[in-house]
Amino acid sequence: MRLSQMLFVTLREDPAEAEIPSHKLLLRAGYMRRIASGVYAYLPLLWRVLNKISAIVREEMDATGAQECLLPQLQPSDLWKESGRWDTYTKAEGIMFSLIDRRDQEMGLGPTHEEVITAIARDMIRSYRQLPLNLYQIQTKFRDEIRSRFGLMRGREFIMKDAYSFHADEDSLKATYQDMYTAYTNILQRCGLKFRAVDADSGAIGGSGSTEFMVLADAGEDEVLYTEDGKYAANVEKAISLPADAVPSTFTKFEKLDTPNTPTIESLSQLLKCSPTQIVKNVLYQVVYDTGRTVLVLVNIRGDQDVNDTKLQNELSKLAGNYGASAVIALDVPDEDMQGKWAAKPLPLGYIAPDLADDYIQSGLKDVEPKFLRMVDQTAVDLQNFVTGSNESGYHTVGGNWDQDYPKPSLVVDVREAQAGDRATHDPTQTLKTARGIEIGHIFQLGQKYSQAMGATYTAESGEEVPLWMGCYGVGVSRLAQSAVEQSHDKNGIIWPVAISPYHAIVVVPNVSDEAQMTAAEQLYTDLNAAGVETLLDDRNERAGVKFKDSELVGIPFRIVTGRSLKSGKVEVVQRATGESQEIEIADVVPTLQQWVADAL
Repeated sequence: MRLSQMLFVTLREDPAEAEIPSHKLLLRAGYMRRIASGVYAYLPLLWRVLNKISAIVREEMDATGAQECLLPQLQPSDLWKESGRWDTYTKAEGIMFSLIDRRDQEMGLGPTHEEVITAIARDMIRSYRQLPLNLYQIQTKFRDEIRSRFGLMRGREFIMKDAYSFHADEDSLKATYQDMYTAYTNILQRCGLKFRAVDADSGAIGGSGSTEFMVLADAGEDEVLYTEDGKYAANVEKAISLPADAVPSTFTKFEKLDTPNTPTIESLSQLLKCSPTQIVKNVLYQVVYDTGRTVLVLVNIRGDQDVNDTKLQNELSKLAGNYGASAVIALDVPDEDMQGKWAAKPLPLGYIAPDLADDYIQSGLKDVEPKFLRMVDQTAVDLQNFVTGSNESGYHTVGGNWDQDYPKPSLVVDVREAQAGDRATHDPTQTLKTARGIEIGHIFQLGQKYSQAMGATYTAESGEEVPLWMGCYGVGVSRLAQSAVEQSHDKNGIIWPVAISPYHAIVVVPNVSDEAQMTAAEQLYTDLNAAGVETLLDDRNERAGVKFKDSELVGIPFRIVTGRSLKSGKVEVVQRATGESQEIEIADVVPTLQQWVADAL
């Protein structure tokens, strides 16, 4: 392709809308343009990148025996109501675009396709002889993000590969899960990315086990905790660890002390000259279930620890049935406005005790549970002579003990957030390290969650009707493209890995009026493309400096310049990744570039 004929416009300044380097560079280099919040047009250069990523994904998926298909983007709400996820996706997470069509049917634009594929399996899979089966698609997805940002990282419309497998038993599911783990590893390695596979929370997708594939980058929205021995890595939402040992309490007598201006753990421990590990922190949450029922939750946790909201939500989801519900649609630390809707009197915030009385909740409220749901984290269960609130502002108690001074909640949970520096559970001599990551892929063992809910069964060899076992596996194709830029760029622009670069090489003509430069460039352009080295020709009537800057901004791996060295039968070849420049005989350019590309792939 000749740049003079391409839709190609670069920007010298960073767009105001862009926050992270990859977003800025893709806009500046003319790879994409914003159409609406979280909605982008993929321009010719980016489309080539996306096609290359898709080709790698297809090859690795096909190698596992998966079959490609294409599922509808427009999905009836009835299927999602069968699985119990309609309210979760339209109300709780609120990420599904939903609409009413002219037939008054409720529809949604697909953020994912578990329900659709399960309905197909329900209709078409009859016998164990058809199993296992793995279907995949590469398609545009839609998610109405509350705050779309970072370009393709968190968009409302994006390209994704999703696959769904069906099995006769759990062992078969686990075998395919491992095959997909290998396929995802191959995909990211072939795309030239540094990544880490980590244990993850299954979230609204559900299921037993899941693994995220994180591309390592400072701008990543996710925190990854890992050990240097390579034996443990997890998203912070899922991570487990051993907390530091609690310091024995110095208080031996239970009493209430005047502790003015100590609403925080830090201020309290300084005043009382005690370790935060001697304090029981009492955190108030408000959960709303899909029935509209609000439950006030009091979590007791050790003072040096924080509550992991994802772990807490998972625990509350397990209890949904106790309130006639099936899912959590909101979880918050209630602010003043929220408290005003249910609190009978002002709460002693910062000074709450484990025995906060239920009469703080107004009686007779239709949709509010009249009693606190009380749970204690494992870090606080065994504390003795601890410090905690007194339910009176400006006062705390010291020397407290469970079942003596405060009733110990019967619900003991693990909702603490693991943090860097904690000891690893598999080897306490290993400490957790932290890194930032961009989630590119996520694989799930769904089990029988959807097949049971939607009646998708098969006839076993015994003649029995059995719910199908399922797995699902997603890769963000458009997100992967931007992640590659986030991981590999410099002050001058993008540095594409060769495998997914839109072109392998660019021939730059410093002076298009110079017949010798143009003749050599045209010949190299023709010969390189004929030899399988995908090559651009910058034949624009622009200054040489502009062309050099654009080639670096766009990030093509190899630049060939037909400049002054032509007089000696050579051209300058520059490697974008290293900046290394060398003069090569014209006759050697094609075989040299062929070898470089082959080595990179």
